[in-house]
Amino acid sequence: MRIPALLFIVLPLVEIAGFIVVGQAVGVVTTLGLIVLSTVTGLMLLRVHGFGMLRKLREEGQATTDAGKAFVDGAMIAAAAILLIIPGFVTDLLGLLLLLPFVRKVVWLRLGARTVFFSSRQQYYARPRGSSQREDSRTIDLHEVDFHREPDNSSPWHIKKEGDR
Repeated sequence: MRIPALLFIVLPLVEIAGFIVVGQAVGVVTTLGLIVLSTVTGLMLLRVHGFGMLRKLREEGQATTDAGKAFVDGAMIAAAAILLIIPGFVTDLLGLLLLLPFVRKVVWLRLGARTVFFSSRQQYYARPRGSSQREDSRTIDLHEVDFHREPDNSSPWHIKKEGDR
């Protein structure tokens, strides 16, 4: 809980410092132009990539390949576009980094092992290819007819009926 609160306090201060440093280096008008340019770029990227991501997800979902990676990749590009829309040079730098394919691959390798995606047809374990991590052996999937629980009359949570002791 401390990190998000700290982020909301520190990030604006860092962005203001970035405005001052860039403004002194290139001038106020150029600084404002760069901020407007990054915002317009982020908006265009979000609009264009949104439709492209939907198309790519549909294609990979039909081909039953790794749709989870396509979804996360698209989500990272959308996050990059949002970071470009937010005024500031630090968020712009983070957004530009997320646009680089090798940075997205590193993020995917870190996130993918812990991510599960569900579609209407199947469940995707978003484990990156080449990952040595095996599926959790403690997880057992049962069909509804395979599971049956007998009521425990001695449990304090058991609702007693008239015939129970």
